[in-house]
Amino acid sequence: MSRKDNNLNEENTENKNIMYEKNDMEENNNSKNNNIRNKGRNRKSDKAKNNKEKGNKNNGMDKTLLYTLICIFLSIVLVVMCFISYNLNKKSEDNKVAYTQLIKDISDNKIEKVEMTVGSTSIKIKYKDVEEKKNAIVPNTQAFVELIQKKVEEGNNIELIQNQKNTFVMIISGFISMLPTIIMAALIIMIFQMQGLGDKGKIYDPDVSKNKVTFDDVAGLKEEKAEMIEIVDFLKEPKKYSKMGARVPKGVLLCGKPGTGKTLIAKAIAGEANVPFISMSGSEFIEMFAGLGASRVRKLFDKARKIAPCIIFIDEIDAIGSRRQSNSGADTENNQTLNQLLVEMDGFDTDTSIIVIAATNRPEMLDEALLRPGRFDRTITIGMPDVKDREAILKIHSENKKFDSDVDLKSVAEDTAGFSGAELENILNEAAIYAANRKHSSISQRDLEDALKKVTVGLEKKDRVVSEKDKKLTAYHEAGHAVVSKFLPTQDTVKEISIIPRGVAGGYTMYKTNEDKFFVSKTEMEEKMVSLMGGRVAEKLALNDISTGASNDIEVAMKIARDMVTVYGMSEEVGPMSINLEKDPYQLQLLGNNIEDLIGKEVRKLLDQAYESAEKILMANMDKLDAVANVLLEKETIDADEFNKIFEEQQ
Repeated sequence: MSRKDNNLNEENTENKNIMYEKNDMEENNNSKNNNIRNKGRNRKSDKAKNNKEKGNKNNGMDKTLLYTLICIFLSIVLVVMCFISYNLNKKSEDNKVAYTQLIKDISDNKIEKVEMTVGSTSIKIKYKDVEEKKNAIVPNTQAFVELIQKKVEEGNNIELIQNQKNTFVMIISGFISMLPTIIMAALIIMIFQMQGLGDKGKIYDPDVSKNKVTFDDVAGLKEEKAEMIEIVDFLKEPKKYSKMGARVPKGVLLCGKPGTGKTLIAKAIAGEANVPFISMSGSEFIEMFAGLGASRVRKLFDKARKIAPCIIFIDEIDAIGSRRQSNSGADTENNQTLNQLLVEMDGFDTDTSIIVIAATNRPEMLDEALLRPGRFDRTITIGMPDVKDREAILKIHSENKKFDSDVDLKSVAEDTAGFSGAELENILNEAAIYAANRKHSSISQRDLEDALKKVTVGLEKKDRVVSEKDKKLTAYHEAGHAVVSKFLPTQDTVKEISIIPRGVAGGYTMYKTNEDKFFVSKTEMEEKMVSLMGGRVAEKLALNDISTGASNDIEVAMKIARDMVTVYGMSEEVGPMSINLEKDPYQLQLLGNNIEDLIGKEVRKLLDQAYESAEKILMANMDKLDAVANVLLEKETIDADEFNKIFEEQQ
């Protein structure tokens, strides 16, 4: 049996790490209405531009399809030709006469007629008293003709006919001989077309795009948006800065966890400035052909210069911008691509009005030459949203959804500390799916709660057959977590306890996050381990046995203890030091031969103390542990009110 404990919201570094940013739109309704009116006035021109954009896209698809059909057709023709040629050759072999036999038959006056074609060594022979013609090949046509003339002079009655070449046959023969070369050329052209050879990068024109993104669509990120306003202002009024001798940053690097809104804010910059936005992924620069990445970089920037002012957005730039390694294998291609990117970025004229925005979630991997001023002048870190930003994100994503009047999005925002905008949008989408499946007219609070559980814990499995023994074990395990957490001041309030399996978990204890936390104290981490050990201790005390259900709890507690000793410097014996063996595998050698044993003892000490503390709490509150477990066995799920009521009754 496997369970998953969901009380890990204290450390943002251990929470889910995605963010998709959107801002509430109530503050800018007037500007948004103006944008809608402008779009209405330019509907005809937008439609024409849309058609042109679709036409260009269709042309590219049509070319690829055409090359594919040509290759297929030529392959079929080649196969048919080979089959026909094989059958003809086989038939010709049956009617073939050896040259020596032919000379003998001519001498014996058995040949009636010989047909030759100019420039060909193949001849057709008709024997006397035989209707079917035979074939033969003569090594020297001139000598053969002279032989026939000599035999005629000697009195043999042989008719010699010399035919001219057939034009159609000559064309077919030439085509067949050139067919392999044509097929190879077509395949090469098709491969180059499929590779794109630099013709990559989607262009989003704000005047054409139906889904124009502005800063109004980005919730939170107030400081980040303020930083970007300067770039937008430069793209709108470049002369204002050039007169003062100032230059806009040539490149802006957006750093953050996957899905934190890096692409969205880049699109918003292009939308606010009303300039084209060229989007390309770092992986699109690397293909099977050597030198293709550098070619694509050149063509990408050539395309940008033609439509300047514009923004180039390179997503996951670490795919091509990582530190240069040795010149062997794939590293050579990556180095060439990176070198070309460095040259293109540093070679911009100040009047070109081209800004490069790149996104990555691994900035430490990027080459130093790429990060220097003059290329990426600014590095902006996009963090996770706080409770106000999460509520704003939920409001934006809920605009096209119907909700009951009692739905509280603020409560959802409070329960989702550490969640990103993408996950918040996913919760609302799952809630809408629940409402549709349940045939509700609108999304209810229950739909939202169930969606939150599904996203955080997993899909509920009510039909799974669970034995009474496993149910009891799960009930005491989850009750142990909840009861221990109740007596720990730094731990969050219990929100719900359940023994219904979800995902890989046999049961779960859900906590209500009271606040966003950016720092975690030593006491809080120690009590966190105590809470995690509550499940294992409850099994031992109540059932005098232990199970594999605590494996995830022990794993998380082990990581906390190890980080306290080796990362955060919270051990008095080891001292205030940070050890990172991933970056430096030989770091421990600098600290002496016994440092590994000392670290192991300190980690073991923290885990043992947590286990003992959980044991003391539960031994002093066995009546409450039994009461919570019994209610769980009866109802399977307990909410916060029922849990607190049990404690009040046991006072």
